[in-house]
Amino acid sequence: MKILLVGNGGRENALAWKIFNSRSFQESSGTIYCTVGNPGIEEFAKSIKIKAIETDLLADYALKENIDFTVVGPEVPLASGIVNKFNQKGLKIFGPTKEAAEIESSKIFSKRLMADNDIPTAKYKKFTRDNLKEVKSFLEVCSYPVVIKADGLAAGKGVIISENFDESISAINEFSSSDTLLSAGTDFIIEEFLSGEEISVFVITDGSDYVVLPYAQDHKKILDGEKGKNTGGMGAVSPVMKFENEGLGKIIKDRIIDPTLKALKLEGREFKGCLYCGLMIVDNEPYVIEFNCRFGDPETQAVLPLIESDFLNLLMASSRGEIKNYKLVCNNKYSCCVVLASKGYPGNYNINKEIADLTNDNDNVLIFHSGTKFSDEKKIVSAGGRVLSVVGISENSLEDALRNAYNKASEIDFENKYFRKDIGFRQLTVNS
Repeated sequence: MKILLVGNGGRENALAWKIFNSRSFQESSGTIYCTVGNPGIEEFAKSIKIKAIETDLLADYALKENIDFTVVGPEVPLASGIVNKFNQKGLKIFGPTKEAAEIESSKIFSKRLMADNDIPTAKYKKFTRDNLKEVKSFLEVCSYPVVIKADGLAAGKGVIISENFDESISAINEFSSSDTLLSAGTDFIIEEFLSGEEISVFVITDGSDYVVLPYAQDHKKILDGEKGKNTGGMGAVSPVMKFENEGLGKIIKDRIIDPTLKALKLEGREFKGCLYCGLMIVDNEPYVIEFNCRFGDPETQAVLPLIESDFLNLLMASSRGEIKNYKLVCNNKYSCCVVLASKGYPGNYNINKEIADLTNDNDNVLIFHSGTKFSDEKKIVSAGGRVLSVVGISENSLEDALRNAYNKASEIDFENKYFRKDIGFRQLTVNS
């Protein structure tokens, strides 16, 4: 079996590892190919010289090389229609079409869908850069804080929590600047701020049926205690024990997952793939903060070690419309992902720092590469803001999983290494 993996970050390293270790893949004596991979991904896959955003070239490659199945990690190829192109060529692929992916690529579309179908979310109002005078009038009577979101994909830079009028005006001026977020900030929304706990819920669906993976909790802020600038994610834990119960699970299915999938299908946007539900739990009631059209990063690194059933078969069942025949089996373990970043991230940082002590002989630790590459001397060096994901696993408790992750995170060494010391802090009060 030939698998093509699109993307080259920590999420894709975790996907490559999980696909490679799927029984169906091993029994087929398969090969994974990846788009311009990194040293971690290349432990499981052969890198090809095509970028994830070069969707036409990837479709041609998959056709020429008789690729059996393609798995897409990042949102940009999905939003640009890679699934549509593969479908047109009769190629099998995991992920939503361009039309369905708009649930992430347009915040305004996503909000409209939720409003039309009574899906719980924060109150909001949409604006464009052409009616800034109306925006100012609206902000003068807002209750703060408010959340300002660029409509389009903005690589994690399109959401700002504003504490007052002046901050809001500054954020909107930045969004509206043509050289900041480009077209992503032409339109934007202002929504009420919800206070509670966030969780990430991965729904693997074929458009009608679905399975829900163990919940994860991401840590977006750069500093301990959820302070400082937003990042792509500094770590995650799974499962989220305080919310893993049948009562809340039923509410999430009945009020969010079911109506969302139904609404998308009715609009001719049937969603196949991973629907990421970013939820805020307020007094045990879930509200949608955002939808994504793919697996999250770093939540994927924390969630996948908890899946026991054949992962590749799950992805293929989504593509084939056979989720109803798939039985998801998860273990009873705990997982913690700690991201090692370059000091200065999410602002300016240095790269090309040699990484030492990457060798891992602990069965309860996984290391996934996010921003790494081989130097000219064939040494592994840093190549991004988020460099590595260190995942600790335990059969006993979240505390043990945290300990395993942090012990290895402390051993790995590179110049200007930075990581948060409090991943999972919200869950440590839960009796695990």
